[in-house]
Amino acid sequence: MTGPLVLKLGGELIETAQARAAFAQMALAVQASRPLVVVHGGGRAIDAELARRNIAPNKVDGIRLTDAPTLEAVVAVLAGTANTELVAALVMAGVRAVGLTGVDAGMAEAARALPMTSTRGAIVDLGLVGDPDDADPSLLELLMTQGYVPVVASLGIESGPSGAGILNVNADVMACRLAAALGAELIIAGTTAGVLDTHGALIPAVTVAGIAALIGDGTATAGMVAKLSACRAALEDGVAVVRLVDGRAFGPGVNPAAVPGTTLTQHAAREAAEAVGQR
Repeated sequence: MTGPLVLKLGGELIETAQARAAFAQMALAVQASRPLVVVHGGGRAIDAELARRNIAPNKVDGIRLTDAPTLEAVVAVLAGTANTELVAALVMAGVRAVGLTGVDAGMAEAARALPMTSTRGAIVDLGLVGDPDDADPSLLELLMTQGYVPVVASLGIESGPSGAGILNVNADVMACRLAAALGAELIIAGTTAGVLDTHGALIPAVTVAGIAALIGDGTATAGMVAKLSACRAALEDGVAVVRLVDGRAFGPGVNPAAVPGTTLTQHAAREAAEAVGQR
């Protein structure tokens, strides 16, 4: 059996019962051959819940600005409907899935995000947003050892006397931090083919230096900035390879590792292959 796989699903990939069922069939085959951790976001479901509460969504470079009312909506979706519906689909398919958030057992104890400089140069206070820089993988390892598939919603916790309690964590950041802590392979699935150039063509391979260039020259915009920034941190924290793929290709009989996309590595292809071979 090979090492663990962390598979991050964008919230748009799990919005319908049909999509969740198709993913569950794929996950059943994957977890039969290797330990699997699923991390998911909420995306449009969170926006819909905010609209229901008459709260305007606010994002900067793909990061959701989170005040207390926004956090209540985020928790309701991520720890509630989104996680439970996905776990139910997996269990119905025969996967021994366990629903979690990063709050459980302090798995994603997070530091409050510092004000960030946006790609437009503005200084932005993200509010109740956290980064689990030192994620604790022990609960995930225990569950995987017993044959369970953890399904983690992207919430963290700022603990301690001065902590704010629950924090919103970008799902790409959560997946990257957990993959680094587990020494796992990482696949991030959304609704694009991967990283695209300014003409909309797929870029098949990008290094850490290339990530900085894509963000710096404006090729990467909106949510891709946050995604690539998280991936760069994962590579620098020891994840050998990160793949960005179109999760709409997932389904029964599909090997997620074989779906075309963009491969992100610390160095160029030869050095990356050598690094993987030495693991």
